[in-house]
Amino acid sequence: MASSKDVIVVVSLFGCFYCLQIFFPMMYEQLRDILVYLISSIGNTDELSLGVLQQIGMLSVNLLVRCILPLGFISMLIAIVATGVQTRFLFTMKPVGFKLKNLNPLNGIKRLFSAKNIIELLKAALKIIVLSVVLYQLLKDEIVMIAQMMDINPTVSFSYVLKEIMGMVIKIGMVFVVIAGFDLFYQRWSYEKKLKMTKEEVKEEYKQVEGNPQIKGKIRSLQQSMARSRMMQAVPDADVIIRNPTHFAVALKYDIDHDNAPVLIAKGQDLMALRIVEIGEQNHVAVIENKPLARGIYASTPLNSEIPAEYYGVVAEILVKVFRMNKKLV
Repeated sequence: MASSKDVIVVVSLFGCFYCLQIFFPMMYEQLRDILVYLISSIGNTDELSLGVLQQIGMLSVNLLVRCILPLGFISMLIAIVATGVQTRFLFTMKPVGFKLKNLNPLNGIKRLFSAKNIIELLKAALKIIVLSVVLYQLLKDEIVMIAQMMDINPTVSFSYVLKEIMGMVIKIGMVFVVIAGFDLFYQRWSYEKKLKMTKEEVKEEYKQVEGNPQIKGKIRSLQQSMARSRMMQAVPDADVIIRNPTHFAVALKYDIDHDNAPVLIAKGQDLMALRIVEIGEQNHVAVIENKPLARGIYASTPLNSEIPAEYYGVVAEILVKVFRMNKKLV
């Protein structure tokens, strides 16, 4: 899934600074107490003993646990949530999997100068420029006031500086919200573009799903050849062949006991028509020339189907003549 690192940075920045505002009174008290203890201990101790060092170490660990770790945990939680929202909490171990090709220095050089890394470098440079311009605009009006803080009460000056820092963070954060929005749009566009298949991939997928067109064409050609072969084998069983005279030929068979109408058992055009007539003559099948009838039956009747009713009369007359010639009817 596409995700923007800038979105994570901006969300984490706002989250951490707002948490810092909430935890600051407690952190201030903790830091003040440990500084007071250290200064008083140093003033009342001729030499640092192991016990004093251990106590200082415990106070330092306590300060770390109570002040730094909560911010670190909250920052990590915010980053996880921000990433999860963008990726719909999709989890995979694939990025951390070991790949031998990653150890190849040539691949590393290629990735270093890849289009993606160049774009990321340009984005980083743009963010630095924007950040520099924004900071300059914010500080140029406050630089005199900040310098005067040296003559003011430390508590007041510290509060003022902290307030100004929070104001700058919010303003800078708003600028980076816009940058993060564009980056998120770009990442999703880039991700969708990668998902699109090339023409070669589309052709390969079509081959896998539908089969290779060349193989399918050969199979279709083989099937047609077998169908023509079976059709030619049926020509000797025809009762009559109607032709026009070289372009079309249809072979009809009529079984009085089983068929309601004559059945088309073979048909062909041009060379196929000549072949049907040739096989028919070799097997003493009557061949009748009737141009309109040959064309009509060829165009309107599927193979192994009964002829349309409109041709019953004409075909019946032809079959009667043929049957009489063959002495099948008296």
